[in-house]
Amino acid sequence: MPDLKARPRLEIINTTDDVAFVVVVIAAYIATLFVAPDAFAFPNGLIFIAAGILFLIVGIYGFSFCKGRFPQLGIALYFAIQIPLSFLIMYLGRSNAWLVLLPLISQAAFLNRAWMISISLLILATFMLALTVLSNWETAAKSIILFFPAVVFVIIFSGVVAREQRARAEVERLAKELSDANIKLREYAAQVEELATTKERNRLAREIHDGLGHYLTAINMQIEAARAVIETDRTRAVDAMAKAQSLTKEGLTEVRRSVAALRASPIENRPLRNALTKLIDECRASGIVTEFVVTGTPRPLPPQTELALYRVVEESLTNVRKHAHAPRVDLGIDYGANQVRLTIKDNGVGTSDASGGFGLLGIRERVQLVGGSMHIDTARGQGFALEVEVPQ
Repeated sequence: MPDLKARPRLEIINTTDDVAFVVVVIAAYIATLFVAPDAFAFPNGLIFIAAGILFLIVGIYGFSFCKGRFPQLGIALYFAIQIPLSFLIMYLGRSNAWLVLLPLISQAAFLNRAWMISISLLILATFMLALTVLSNWETAAKSIILFFPAVVFVIIFSGVVAREQRARAEVERLAKELSDANIKLREYAAQVEELATTKERNRLAREIHDGLGHYLTAINMQIEAARAVIETDRTRAVDAMAKAQSLTKEGLTEVRRSVAALRASPIENRPLRNALTKLIDECRASGIVTEFVVTGTPRPLPPQTELALYRVVEESLTNVRKHAHAPRVDLGIDYGANQVRLTIKDNGVGTSDASGGFGLLGIRERVQLVGGSMHIDTARGQGFALEVEVPQ
């Protein structure tokens, strides 16, 4: 059996096609009424009219239903009903109702080529058979010569209409897909914008916390040191206050830079080791023994990676001064073949909660953003150790 899926199928027969079907069938009956009015005589006339009504009903509703629900068997069943009905109508109409064959040919043109050719040949055979039964085969042969051009015209015209309908359906489908894609694109754009806003908000929060928090902690440590010795050693107290004042100025500069640019990097235009040395000196100035060891061959890293390592050290040293109560902290950077490992370990009070607060969360986010990993080893009374690995 021919494959109906070889060409795209229309979902329904539109109203224009239905009207054309009805008009052609009515025209066939009107022509019969004028040429052979005895075809309407009782009792054959009732059968003639009933066959026409059934032919109309099946033609209007059956074709689209069968093609939509049962593409193969349904179409075969439809024409198995309509072609015998058309033969009966031609026979009872004394061959004057041959116009009823044209709507069937038109419907066949909406199918794939194999079905169209098969059904058209069956309709031509029906035409020949009806005329042969009513007269003789010579008359049928002469009439087929006149009928065949009409069949070709209907096939060509219906094929053009079918292609136009398929093209319109394809345009509508593509327009709907484009509309759906635009809706999804707008949704994705909104999500991206929201994610970008959230990401930028988190970045700013980290910058403010890591930068300003570092300076405020260092200033507080210097002020506390000054207060502790102000009665016994005014020189050390004045020196501590001077350092606090200097840190205050640097902190204000950092805040202005963050507000103005929001992208200033504390390691810009200088090696990472030099930038870290400044943080280590500030930690030493607060009275904490701070050791810094570099192993491997130092090499430039991507700016975001160097900034992440700088912020990790900055936040870690701030936490040591604020929370660890540690007399000593050891820092190390190991430049491996494929990764760089940063270790920070103090001998302070430690903690039973390794999740930490916003500072450790910011460290974890920074490390993850550059494709690195972070590990914490701590326990109450056993100090705090942080290890970070980042790709080179």
